[in-house]
Amino acid sequence: MQFAREIEPLPCIPDPLNSVPVIQHPKPDRNRGPARNRGAFTLVELLVVMAIIAILAALLLPAISNSPKKAKSIICLSNQKQLWSAWLMYADENGDVLVNNHGVPETLARRQTWANNVQDWLASDDNTNTALLAGSKLAPWLGGNTAVYKCPADQTPGPNGQRIRTMSMNSMVGNPGEVAGRFNPLYEQFLKKSSIVNPSMTFVFLDEQADTLNDGFFANHLEDYKWGNMPGSYHDRAVCLAFADGHGERHQWQVTTTVQAVRGARMDAFAATPTTDFEWLKVRTSVKKP
Repeated sequence: MQFAREIEPLPCIPDPLNSVPVIQHPKPDRNRGPARNRGAFTLVELLVVMAIIAILAALLLPAISNSPKKAKSIICLSNQKQLWSAWLMYADENGDVLVNNHGVPETLARRQTWANNVQDWLASDDNTNTALLAGSKLAPWLGGNTAVYKCPADQTPGPNGQRIRTMSMNSMVGNPGEVAGRFNPLYEQFLKKSSIVNPSMTFVFLDEQADTLNDGFFANHLEDYKWGNMPGSYHDRAVCLAFADGHGERHQWQVTTTVQAVRGARMDAFAATPTTDFEWLKVRTSVKKP
């Protein structure tokens, strides 16, 4: 006996024209709080971000505030490097003889030195007349650039305007003319480039403190330990120097009294006590004669 085979029902194919999508909603989690917009910060997150910003600001602000000071010291060293280059080329083209480095009377009388002006705190023409520098003995090797005689951090004006020079030259370097042997007769006067015993330890140019700056002849009695001419401290208690071998240096002073604010009046000589800073500059000025 044959039994009728069960007929399997045909699968139900949804009509694409009449089918309606079913959206399933997730069941609410009763253990979670109300939903919030994940694009916003919580108060705690904001406080953390603000704390991080404050820490970064504390780390970066000192560097930012010091950057103008550093820029000025870089420009000062660059100016001295250009003066050194002119000083070197002068010697190369004059039989190794170094440029004149005269004191006040001879500078005013002859105008035949590396810096042909004498500055003061009166309304002197020498304070502002760049033509005097443009006619100096180094001028042909500076291409008419008189700005290199000035440190950008030296901004105290004289009675008749901004003074045009900050730089001075080591009194023991070059021909001092009438003042030869007057300040340090026991020490070598370097008249030729080749006569400089230790070029890397002999400075040629520095920025001088404005209250002692007059001629370009930076001199102190090395055996007396008194500041007659003061080195500058325009760069965060530091001076910039150019040495005979061509390297530049920014040296920070250790003694409080070496750092003198500009008063706009001639400064009297005073004892270098303690002698730390004076000694540092002394050994970079000259050497004793044998």
